[in-house]
Amino acid sequence: MKKLLFQFDTDTHPSVFDTVVAYDGGADHVIGHGGLTPDNVGGLVDGCIFTRAPKDKKNTAIFIGGSNMKAGQNLLAAVQKHFFPGFQVSVMLDSNGSNTTAAAAVARIATSCSLAGKKAVILAGTGPVGQRAAAMMALEGAQVSVTSRHIFNAEKACFAMKERFNVDLTPVEAADLDARAAAIQDANIVLATGAAGVELLKPEHWQDNPDLEVLADANAIPPVGIGGTNVMDKGERRHGKIIWGAIGFGSLKLALHRACIAQLFTDNKLVLDAEIIFQLAKQMA
Repeated sequence: MKKLLFQFDTDTHPSVFDTVVAYDGGADHVIGHGGLTPDNVGGLVDGCIFTRAPKDKKNTAIFIGGSNMKAGQNLLAAVQKHFFPGFQVSVMLDSNGSNTTAAAAVARIATSCSLAGKKAVILAGTGPVGQRAAAMMALEGAQVSVTSRHIFNAEKACFAMKERFNVDLTPVEAADLDARAAAIQDANIVLATGAAGVELLKPEHWQDNPDLEVLADANAIPPVGIGGTNVMDKGERRHGKIIWGAIGFGSLKLALHRACIAQLFTDNKLVLDAEIIFQLAKQMA
């Protein structure tokens, strides 16, 4: 029986990246639907849950993507409301690659140092990856700050993660290079999750910092987010710090994404969201 993955995207056009990884993860066919909302997804969910016998439902699965994490969370909740005993399929949430990218980055950082009790700063951390990474670090016992150019956005992100994961994060306004340098002054861990091609720190802002142990940068497009690092860094040691670049931990992100897709087809009752995806990332790292 064919393994069918229905790609429910909150954006107008389903992500090509997610489609490719879905095939590489073992789906026989990927059927994409864009522009989905809680109001229009019901018929598609019904089509997934009513068409195959109970023993065969594991061969149908749903992947929820799109650029907006909040919209993805709402769509996941709407999908689950249509499930009832005996009529459900496995579903995965990874809006903007947030869960898999964040999980891979934090899992790699965790192989480099213990997270418990450490001070971590997520630079430009108000996007989907930054928010989820902050929550994952906090769940591992780190004291996490999230920076943004505007304090309102940092506060909004911290509140969203408190609401979703019951973790306490500290919002920090850091509108320029000097402010971001000040924000990491006492940090042990720095993860940059800013927009592509935007340098958030200069080399001199971190190279002589005696407290820093690990830096990771999710930006793969020049210039990198943390100056003086390289996208290919894979646990390299520079200036006494361990460095992870976007491609350096990106191999784990892709492997994790594929593994999650494969797992969807092992059962019809799985819900792969941040917590389960992060646990899998730690095992794979």
